[in-house]
Amino acid sequence: MSKSQPSSEKGHDYVSFVVTKAHAAYYFKNPISAKAHENAAACMPGGNTRTSLHAEPFPLSIISGTGKELTSADGHTYIDFLGEYSAGLLGHSNPRIEEALSKTMKSGWNFGGATLYEKKLARKVTARFSKGGMDLVRFTNSGTEANMMAIGAAIAWTGRKKILVFSSGYHGGTFIFTMAMCKWYHSKTSSTPPLNINLPHEFVAAPFNNLKETKIIIESLPKDSLAAILIEPVQGSSGCRPALPEFLTYLRETCEKLGALFIVDEVMTSRLGPSGYLETLGLRADLITLGKWIGGGMSFGAFGGRGDIMEMFDPARSTKGLMHAGTFNNNVFSMSAGIVALDIYNEQKLKEFNARGDRMKAGITKVLFDTGIYSQEHAEYLKDVREIDSFEDDVRLYTGNDEIVNLPKVLISSRGTMLNLRFTSPQAGAWHNLYYHYMLANGMYLASRGYTPMNLEISDEDVDRFVSLVKEFLIIHLDEIKNQD
Repeated sequence: MSKSQPSSEKGHDYVSFVVTKAHAAYYFKNPISAKAHENAAACMPGGNTRTSLHAEPFPLSIISGTGKELTSADGHTYIDFLGEYSAGLLGHSNPRIEEALSKTMKSGWNFGGATLYEKKLARKVTARFSKGGMDLVRFTNSGTEANMMAIGAAIAWTGRKKILVFSSGYHGGTFIFTMAMCKWYHSKTSSTPPLNINLPHEFVAAPFNNLKETKIIIESLPKDSLAAILIEPVQGSSGCRPALPEFLTYLRETCEKLGALFIVDEVMTSRLGPSGYLETLGLRADLITLGKWIGGGMSFGAFGGRGDIMEMFDPARSTKGLMHAGTFNNNVFSMSAGIVALDIYNEQKLKEFNARGDRMKAGITKVLFDTGIYSQEHAEYLKDVREIDSFEDDVRLYTGNDEIVNLPKVLISSRGTMLNLRFTSPQAGAWHNLYYHYMLANGMYLASRGYTPMNLEISDEDVDRFVSLVKEFLIIHLDEIKNQD
């Protein structure tokens, strides 16, 4: 692909023109995946049963995975930088996980009874995450279920109803808090809310990382009405957006002051620290939710926290206890795989892995400075992008004060091995799609929104190759990227 574009491609329709070309090449290269998607539409809406996997014009069909690589139905092999949206931390077909599952399968499954697996995994999970606040734990089938149970526990414990959530937060399929949704919660109008399937709790919304506006919102609540504050310490699905330490500290202190519970969603971020990410900041949660990688690639979720709160789920308490059912909560596959996963991803591996993520962030950050997409004026804050949301103004770059600084046209936001290259213009969707197709065409698999939570099989050489492709892409389209409205 040439670094200079013909004049016919210039102007307002540039990105639409090049996306159309990329789609045509993609169709030509992947006819089997295209046909599979077309046929699937006859039995699934949009040919899809998991929204995040959709990509324009159609998703690849994957038939196998080994180590760091995925192979599509069309016979193409990719280095997997998506890591099953952070659930595939161990890579594909890990031999130790395979051995554990094989051994488990030989003994049978679906027992309808307690097993030794769940008891061993519970001991390992509470030992691992105790510093973050987990005294006791219960298992679920997903992070969504874990957050559902944590919210229910907070309401039962406090006798209150309101749950404070944050703009662009994601806590599972029934807890999606887009900016539009949060502004509707905040506006207190009778207008029709954005289309959603969120559970009907009494949610109160605040702008992520915005201490000033959040304080006003909390102080306006009726006395003794707030049951819990629910937050991701790094917002994964909205672009790997880290919470400011001072913002998290304020929320922790506010919960203590008001008698509310501090629920920290570490479904994704648990990979970032030995006891989760929150503990690396010197903070503890009242309740923690887990998921993704801890199940060793199997379906998994967990919620846990302070012993006095979690004791509500003790079935021996008879009518005073809370019910927590779930046929597959203790399924032997997730339990046995999770035991091994926690052994594989030990503290030394964690340090090495996050260093590799930092290497990738540093490489892409250098590219953004070298190409002039990042300015030197705010270099200190662009080296580690944090964002301030607002219900009154546009999202802005954190610069340590109230200065209004717009986000750059392209940015990298991350913590450790959770990274996301993002475009911020009104045509961001098209730019993300173009970037996605460029990386696929060069053998790199990632989310269509640019999300790249790495897996343990990725090497420094893979990271350097990825960074070089990002540089190539940005240089090819540099003039148009800089001139976006």
